[in-house]
Amino acid sequence: MPAEHSSASLPVAAARRRRLRADQARQLADLLRHQILAGGFPTGVLPLEDVIAADYRASRNTVRQALDLLRGEHLVDRRAGVGTVVVGEKYPHGLDRLQGLAETLHEHGRVTNEVRTVGPVSAPAPVAHRLGVPDHTDVLCIERLRRLGGLPLSLDLSYLPLDVGGELLGCDLENTDVFRLLETLTGGPLGHAEMTLEAVNADAHSAAVLEAPRGSAVLMLERLTHLPDGRPVDLEFIRFRGDRITMSGILRRSV
Repeated sequence: MPAEHSSASLPVAAARRRRLRADQARQLADLLRHQILAGGFPTGVLPLEDVIAADYRASRNTVRQALDLLRGEHLVDRRAGVGTVVVGEKYPHGLDRLQGLAETLHEHGRVTNEVRTVGPVSAPAPVAHRLGVPDHTDVLCIERLRRLGGLPLSLDLSYLPLDVGGELLGCDLENTDVFRLLETLTGGPLGHAEMTLEAVNADAHSAAVLEAPRGSAVLMLERLTHLPDGRPVDLEFIRFRGDRITMSGILRRSV
């Protein structure tokens, strides 16, 4: 009986070991990803596998699994005669300031906009409610594909009350953030914004526009921006390519 019990427990023990290795690989990948995105490998080449194993007290198999995970994210690749090199880049998007994309990423290059849609539409009830206008009131709808360094970064859909947004029709939407244009038109800074951030699967249309695999995860930012007097002025639905952007901010705990 003891022998039978021991034999039966072998598959369970093996499964636990596999789970443990997978957990360790994921945890190591998280640490290496942070270093990559923080510029911790300035030469663009990661240390040798045995060096990583020694630094993180991990087995070589765990290191290989972790690097496989990062290759699957297109952050690193294996180059013959060189080793593991950084091939992907993510751009930081702060969550603690109200800024347009070009303002946020100005240190990383020029953001350009392909205006796909611009003009009045009848506001669906949820849009009208968020903007504080009657249902089916005409609002300005703007959809733009935003690129950084020529690479698609986000697909932005914005709704604005027509009495304010209508003035944007004659503005340079291809090269200027909507926030900056609104502040120019209203003669002062914007107020505050409410936002929600979640991961969604890219539908066929947005995947094609963003040149991302269909069904891949994208970061969906829903943001409602207000004027200083509290009036809602800009409702946005922004789909970011998750492999090209990171969201960060400083949070303080209040007592």
